[in-house]
Formats: sequence, C-alpha cells, structure tokens
Amino acid sequence: MSNCAGPSELKRVLGLWDLVFYGIVLIQPIAAVGLFGIAQQLSRGHMVTTVLIAMCAMMLTAVSYGRMAAVYPSAGSAYTFVSRGLNVHLGFLAGWAMVLDYLILPIVSTVYAALTLTRIVPHVPFAVWVLLLISFTTWLNLRGMRSTAKSNIILLVAMCIVIAAFFILSIRYLALHGGAVALFSMEPIYNRATFHLRDVLTATSFAALTYIGFDGVTTLSEDVKNPRRNVLIATVLVCALTGLFSSVQIYLAARVWPTYNNFPNAETAFLDVCGRAGGVWLFQAMAITLFVACVGTTLTGQVGAARLLYGMGRDGVLPRRTFGRLSAKTNTPAFNIVLIGVITLVGAFTLS
Repeated sequence: MSNCAGPSELKRVLGLWDLVFYGIVLIQPIAAVGLFGIAQQLSRGHMVTTVLIAMCAMMLTAVSYGRMAAVYPSAGSAYTFVSRGLNVHLGFLAGWAMVLDYLILPIVSTVYAALTLTRIVPHVPFAVWVLLLISFTTWLNLRGMRSTAKSNIILLVAMCIVIAAFFILSIRYLALHGGAVALFSMEPIYNRATFHLRDVLTATSFAALTYIGFDGVTTLSEDVKNPRRNVLIATVLVCALTGLFSSVQIYLAARVWPTYNNFPNAETAFLDVCGRAGGVWLFQAMAITLFVACVGTTLTGQVGAARLLYGMGRDGVLPRRTFGRLSAKTNTPAFNIVLIGVITLVGAFTLS
C-alpha cells in the first residue's frame, strides 16, 4: 500500500561525477585486461591502436546518447529514446534487448566473482558465494541511489589502487630492463614489421568490448541533477576516460611482454604480465581486482536493469502497478531490483 502511495518519479540525487563513477564501474576500469592476450594476437601486437580506434567510434555514439538524454531526461535509455522518438512498438523491442544485455552483465560477473572466491576459500561452496554476493548487491541497491553511488566510489578507489601499483611496478620493471628505450616506444601503437590494417580493424571490433555498457549511464537520467547537461558530459567522459586509461594499461603491458604470440594462456595473459612486472604479489592483487570489478558490474548492472524496467512499467509497456512503482521509503523500484536479483541468482546457477 505504501508503494502505491509513494512517489511517481525518481529523485535527482546524483551529480556529474557520481554518474561518471557509475559508468566507469559498470564498464570496469580494467575492462581491457581480460581482452589483452586475444586482442594482442588478433592485432599482431597493436591492441593500443585498436582501443583508440574503438574509442573514437564509441565517442560518436556517446554524444548521440547524451543528446538524446538531453531531449528525453527520463529513466530508460534507448528504450525511452526509441519509444518517444520513433515508435512505442520499436521501443518495446529496444527495451527488452537492453534488459537482456543488463541481465547478462551481472550474471556473468557473479559467476566469475564466485569462482574466484571458491579458489581463494575452497571449503565454502560456490552456491553460498553466489547467494551472498547477490544478496549483498541487492541490499545495497535497495537502500537507495545514494548508497549505490557511495559503493561505486569505494569499489573504484579499490581498483585504482591496484592499477596504480601495476603502473608503478611496470615502469620500474622497464626501467631496470632497458631504461628509456624499453619504456618509450611506438611499437605498441605502430610496429612496421607486424602492422597489417586488416588485422588491426578485425581486432578493433573485438577491442570495442572494452566499452560495453557505457550506455548504462543514460538509464540514470532521471536520478541526475541537471540531466540535460550532465548526462551528455558524463557519457562522453566515461568513454574517453575508459579509452585513455585502458590504452595506458595495455601500452605498459605490451612493453613488459613485447612478444604478442607467446603467452602461456591468451585468456589470462594480463595476469602473466603482472607476474613478470611485480611478482606473485601483483599477480594475486590483480586477480582480486578482477573480482572487485565483477562485484561492481553486478551492482551497477542490477540498478541499470531495474531502472529500465521501471521506465517501461511507468509507460504502461509492462504492468504499471508492478514495474512502475517506487518505494515510498527509499525512492527505488524495489520490486524490479529484487526481481533482477532473483533472475541473476537463477542465471548464475544455470550458467555455472
């Protein structure tokens, strides 16, 4: 009953940098880490170039999303843009496509995080870790958007500490093994001996996965102060910062491990780079950081999907009394958050 009498609109409590932090945590500041080995092989050692090319393309998309959010500053992202700009039926299809996208992110991230914890603490079953992780992220999101924003900042700081350590130890390693010649080189960007345009463009389509999820920023348009300005700026900043940050990570990794075709395991190549640059300590720290990043993606993916369902429910595309309600206490679409949590739980067990 309290939900029915509750507010009909989300509160605008997020500032520009809250939105930027949300987007970076959703994408993950180490998004390129998991792609490193395979992208290096596909591009023949030019992953930095592919990330920068993909960034240019994504920046155009980010500007488009930001401009649309300025016209329609409501929850729902592409669903709202397509529904109000083109056709409600096309919007319905776009909305469900986005819901599926936002469901995949937390499911995969939960599975990876739980598997990581199982390896660290093997006597605790996988199912227990999954249940604890989803319960934790659901609880945080149910507390309200300010709680989610604060959690994003904590997670981002934790990840950045380890990334900073990687930067320092990689530079130290290169300084000890070749000095300035090893540290400063154009080879990760353009190596005449191995550069092939077709391979670079093929790898660019793979490297574009670095930016997957940046559009999630626009799902919070109704939670943001001054959305007509801040959503556009935040969307562009998230893409630019992700691209530049990832490029530096990949550049250093490519210098520490200059041969692109002799990784022990391409899927976990970045961890081998960490082991070479900083030893076992950095190897383990980066593995833990991958876990923290997955928790962040689960947290932000869940809230994005819940906001999208809320926008569809408020418009009557989904049952309004179920999906279009807000909690009077926390001003959150509580039912949607719990629903996404349950689906993530079932999906994690199924996928595992």
